[in-house]
Amino acid sequence: MSSENLPQSPEQQLRKPRVAVVFGGRSSEHGISIVTAGAVLNAIDRTKYDVLPIGITTDGRWALTADEPERMAITDRKMPDVAQLAESSEGSVVLSVDPGSREVVYSEPGSVPKALGEVDVVFPVLHGPYGEDGTLQGLLELSGVPYVGAGVLASAVGQDKEYMKRVFTSFGLPVGPYVVVRPREWDKDRLAARKRIVDFAGEHGWPLFVKPARAGSSIGITKVDDLSGLDEAIEEARRHDPKFLVESLLRGREIECGVLEFEDGPRASVPAEIPPVTSHDFYDFEAKYIDSASGIVPAPLTEEQTAEVQQLAIDAFEAASCEGLVRADFFLTEDGTFVINEINTLPGFTPISMYPRMWQESGVSYQELVDRLIQAALTRPTGLR
Repeated sequence: MSSENLPQSPEQQLRKPRVAVVFGGRSSEHGISIVTAGAVLNAIDRTKYDVLPIGITTDGRWALTADEPERMAITDRKMPDVAQLAESSEGSVVLSVDPGSREVVYSEPGSVPKALGEVDVVFPVLHGPYGEDGTLQGLLELSGVPYVGAGVLASAVGQDKEYMKRVFTSFGLPVGPYVVVRPREWDKDRLAARKRIVDFAGEHGWPLFVKPARAGSSIGITKVDDLSGLDEAIEEARRHDPKFLVESLLRGREIECGVLEFEDGPRASVPAEIPPVTSHDFYDFEAKYIDSASGIVPAPLTEEQTAEVQQLAIDAFEAASCEGLVRADFFLTEDGTFVINEINTLPGFTPISMYPRMWQESGVSYQELVDRLIQAALTRPTGLR
């Protein structure tokens, strides 16, 4: 019997839905995930929901943390860490994988495990591998616990830039030129793999962007102006992911658009534009989060261009079988063509993040956005759907 069909006690019927906000994680985006969690915790309506903050340390331990969003901020250009927020250096939180129970248990060495009660929905704000890539979503499916955002397949597709592009291409969405180097290929014959990249540069020209295939927040990306910087860029990308991509430079404007699932289906926000960042070579991690480089909302586009990019964002959402939310990133090239760069199934939710800003401009406040995502997750079943 699935948990949604279990009879409810009078206490369960009266209590508020309990939201577990899960953040941190094992990826290189650990710190920015915590910043996002702080913003989400601040926005959740405590008159409607009970909240359980759960941080995942960089080594994978699920830790019980205090509900103190003010501690989850960038301080002196340094990112927060779950290990500093955890109530114990050894205690761990365990979510049952029995779909007939949504009980959360907390245990410490030498102590009797303590039941923390049931969780009704998980709001994951993990970015990157081991959280945004379908792994956490698979665990929640096994546990029968509803969750905010895309399912297993869409999360995996949205995390892996190679397969994301393959899916988009199969649905007729425009993508830019790229080449992928997989781990076995690199380990077997890196000279041949490197030659493929050099040949790609000969065909499409310099500069190139070298990227980890399964990372976000612009982490590990290097703009390479000529052959002399290629090897260092590859090593930087492989430091975050053994599989990497090389993309050609698309000259034009960077445009983003948010997609949010409503009762009648997905809708697109007003788009935003990311202007050139003069203090950085491109819109990298430090420009986004440390130096707070800002986008223009709404983007100065014609009505026709706005409608086109909104439809493309919804098409990308549908192509990858997404749920809940997506931020779709595009280039508007010099010849007036939109080219999709990528989607983010769990986009940044910090106070300066583009996704909530685009929806704010579209008439959906941050608090309403968070509430809508929780309510959608509560009404959506786990399993095949």
